[in-house]
Amino acid sequence: MRVLKAKADTGSSQSKSSEVQITRDRLAELLNEDLAREYQAIIAYVVYSQVLTGAEYMNIADQLELHAKQELDHALTLSRLIDYLGKMPTVTPKPVRTSEKAKEMLRFDLDNENETIRNYRQRVRQCEQLGEFAIAEQIREILVQEQDHQIDLATALGEDVPKLDTI
Repeated sequence: MRVLKAKADTGSSQSKSSEVQITRDRLAELLNEDLAREYQAIIAYVVYSQVLTGAEYMNIADQLELHAKQELDHALTLSRLIDYLGKMPTVTPKPVRTSEKAKEMLRFDLDNENETIRNYRQRVRQCEQLGEFAIAEQIREILVQEQDHQIDLATALGEDVPKLDTI
């Protein structure tokens, strides 16, 4: 089994100095975490797109419906990659936060997209370290759409797109 060192993925935005072993098995585990986050996004976008009210949210509600469909495509891609790595794709989503307030729902989505983008950036590097360049390219394609989602959500909230620390 091919083993390479990669920086630890602790989820914080600070630079990582501790090192852990990255293997195909570990990559599959991390992709399963990403898959659980995609399921979370699908559920959130479906619900949020239907319950957002007010004229100022109609455009973003339509965008959220599109996002839900794209997140399903991401989940299918990740499931295929996890299977390719010899593991079973997860069936459990991460918890979905809800609110009666539209801005809070959009904030939850933006926070989730920010985390997703950070994780996919790390995943690309991990794939490349393992020599899994085709997987890295597929994750890059997902990353492009996730960054579009981030832009849509930040715009709907009237904010600048967050500058995420590189990991």
